[in-house]
Amino acid sequence: MLNGLPKDVSKVFGGSTSLRRTTFHRSRQHAARKFENSRLLRISFHTLRHWKATMLYHQTKDILFVKQFLGHKKIENTLLYIQLAEAIFMDTCDEFTVRVASKPEEIKSLLEIGFEYVCEKDDLLFFRKRK
Repeated sequence: MLNGLPKDVSKVFGGSTSLRRTTFHRSRQHAARKFENSRLLRISFHTLRHWKATMLYHQTKDILFVKQFLGHKKIENTLLYIQLAEAIFMDTCDEFTVRVASKPEEIKSLLEIGFEYVCEKDDLLFFRKRK
């Protein structure tokens, strides 16, 4: 699909870095005004990087995968995300609701309500979602 897009610029999403930064800042200011929450102004691109890494660790429980994903040289730098995930999700458990699907309609409906694909066995697809 991406190859089918017009290639006016070398970057996938085009535009300059300063344009993306300006758009991000404006969107952040608009959200802060709309929700009357000035704390939204403290969100930065680096905040989004921390959030992604924390969620990735919570989903996979694989600190080495997160280390590689972030490009860290030392595991000590990545261990922060274990502490963040434990602090954020300490009230939640690792229990899942599991569903099985075999027809495309069933698969579509499970994905639409937030289930994630786990594996396939005997022509059945297994999905799960945290409780």
